[in-house]
Amino acid sequence: MSTPLIQLDLDIEGMTCASCVARVEKRLTALDGVEAQVNLATERATVTAPSTVTADELVAAVAKAGYTATVRPPADERAAANREEAPTSGTTSDPSATVTTLRTRLVVSAVLALPVVLLAMIPSWQFDHWQWLSLTLATPVVFWGGYPFHRATFATLRHGSVTMDTLITLGTGAAYLWSVWALFFGMAGMTGMRHEFTFFAPDADPSSALYLEVAAGVTVFLLAGRLIEQRSKRAAGEALRDLMTLGASEVSVLRDRAPDPTDLMAPTRTEERIPIEQLLVGDHFLVRPGESVATDGIVVEGAASVDESLVTGESVPVELTAGSRVIGGTIARGGSLVVRATAVGAETQLARMAQAVEAAQLGKSRVQRLADRVSSVFVPVVLVIALGTAIVWALTGSTMEAAFTAAVAVLIIACPCALGLATPVALLVGTGRGAQLGILIAGPEALERASGIDRILLDKTGTVTSGRMSVREVWAAGATDEVLALGAALEAASEHPIAEAIVAEATRRDATRPVVSDFASLEGLGVTGTINGGTVLAGRPAFAEDQGFRIGPDAASALAAAAERASTVVVVAWDGEVRGVVEVADTVKPEAHAAIGRAVSLGMTPVLLTGDNAAVAARVAAEVGITEVIADASPSDKVAAVERLQAAGHRVAMIGDGVNDAAAIATADLGIAMGTGTDAAKGAADLSIVSGSLATAIDAVRLSRRTLGIIRGNLFWAFAYNVAAIPLAALGLLNPMIAGAAMAFSSVFVVLNSLRLRRFRPAA
Repeated sequence: MSTPLIQLDLDIEGMTCASCVARVEKRLTALDGVEAQVNLATERATVTAPSTVTADELVAAVAKAGYTATVRPPADERAAANREEAPTSGTTSDPSATVTTLRTRLVVSAVLALPVVLLAMIPSWQFDHWQWLSLTLATPVVFWGGYPFHRATFATLRHGSVTMDTLITLGTGAAYLWSVWALFFGMAGMTGMRHEFTFFAPDADPSSALYLEVAAGVTVFLLAGRLIEQRSKRAAGEALRDLMTLGASEVSVLRDRAPDPTDLMAPTRTEERIPIEQLLVGDHFLVRPGESVATDGIVVEGAASVDESLVTGESVPVELTAGSRVIGGTIARGGSLVVRATAVGAETQLARMAQAVEAAQLGKSRVQRLADRVSSVFVPVVLVIALGTAIVWALTGSTMEAAFTAAVAVLIIACPCALGLATPVALLVGTGRGAQLGILIAGPEALERASGIDRILLDKTGTVTSGRMSVREVWAAGATDEVLALGAALEAASEHPIAEAIVAEATRRDATRPVVSDFASLEGLGVTGTINGGTVLAGRPAFAEDQGFRIGPDAASALAAAAERASTVVVVAWDGEVRGVVEVADTVKPEAHAAIGRAVSLGMTPVLLTGDNAAVAARVAAEVGITEVIADASPSDKVAAVERLQAAGHRVAMIGDGVNDAAAIATADLGIAMGTGTDAAKGAADLSIVSGSLATAIDAVRLSRRTLGIIRGNLFWAFAYNVAAIPLAALGLLNPMIAGAAMAFSSVFVVLNSLRLRRFRPAA
């Protein structure tokens, strides 16, 4: 019997680069049966382990790698904590405090380092004993300002590891110690010594043996880069934090109580204000105008306009009445509602969205996994290159100053932090922006699949069409309202979608429904009843004829026109004759035609794939601009259609919402599920659309491609930067301080490039 598995999330402090990620993963996966995925941007690890492995063992494994870990609380507990406190990221340390501390270190270090750099760069400003002032100012910058880097270095060295911080400590430490040696034991401390700064080491004056400006300047540049990185990572995670804090902290629950026989006017229902954590499934709660809906539920009383934009991305408020479903975290803008809770805590749609986004942010693309493997051996290789650089320069007869400068430049320029941030920060921003627009991305694999899609298969009902029947045309021998009133009077007792459409249209036109007696229904054929002393029928044309009602020429013409439009018809007959033809059809979503056009502009050929009959499918396809139709398709036929296109070399996306679409969604290269559909479809999908809008589904493909493009750009920059910069540094063509600025900029560039995704907008 196999050991059951558990899954835990760990918050990890102290990681700074991709090699840190690789080290933590290696320590965790060294435990028997443990699988781990570590993310630098979110500073979190998701661990799957046998139940025999304890949380303390996992935390201890991370500690052996030189970092601190804590078990992450469940999503509903974090949401409650975030509602009570200022929202923060999921790390164990307060990011606001981290940013504040970094800012303080940066400001103080910059003030102290500026004179050091200026004195080194401008010989005319150098006065007698200036070098000793530089030492006095540079010392706190190197040791206090650079403390975060040095602390991480020694923490990992205790466990026999090296990281990006090791390179920083070695580089700045070597520059500082060289300068101290030159001042106390060399010629640099002499009165009247002058120093010239140059960008290129081979041209350096051999008497320029001080590197205090390098030690101080590099520290300031790295602190600035780390501060920008931390602030940007916080901004990147704002969308998820917004999701986690949307729900109300308290809710007004309605409680029934027994009638008071001594006070017949006393209310039998009271209102009680309770914390949201105490709300139970089945409880009835009140939502007033301007309040957030506490949790998912069904409206049992009232009507209101509800703003769902923060959850679905749809800007137009939704009108909700009794029987409507409502999403927790949405806001009632007009009217009050009494809602019956159908889900609470981690089972709500809002919580599942947050969990899906968090899971996606932990993923890694294939290229990022390669980057992680490279980074795990990168730092030791750089140390060897730096040592080799110094030896080669010394053996070729160069000065010790030139050899030292080149080696320090290699150490500083090679830090691989940009590699570690390339994918996770872009995923953090892209998935967060998607969540704001009602798009849930399963992970980087979904982004990679979206890049090459050239065929997009669309289910009809619920995807291209609304899935709700409505009255399209009414032919009447007399008054149209009379036909609708009589038809609605007969259909009012039915829950069939066609009956509901007729009743809704009659209500919209304020057609007064008469009283029906002697009501009779024949399943699948129609209904009859007595109205005002006469028999009235509503149903199929053949049923009307079987019951003895004549179909006249005008009625026959109306039926023929409806057949050409592939609509469903209900005839309304009385006084022995069909006197009305009501044409009912599933309505095409208003955004469908424009969405199909955008799909074509993105290089995707749309195909309507439906189980409906060919005539109806052709009508819908013509309305939205689709030229290729596959109709009468069973679930297995849909899978076969996907496989045929794949076998022909196409990359296929499938959009659907029903159980019958789930297999095709799973088979397709990219599966997209409408959020209004079934759990089976959503479970099989790579992308889920909360609002059910087809336009948003196409935007999801756009966002996926844009995010993948940013990731590829980030990784290219990070790789190209190190590939180009290390040889330049080894050849002595970079001053170490310039190398430090360039290294810090590479990380900042990756983060700022990723933040461009926050500006992604749905297509107009």
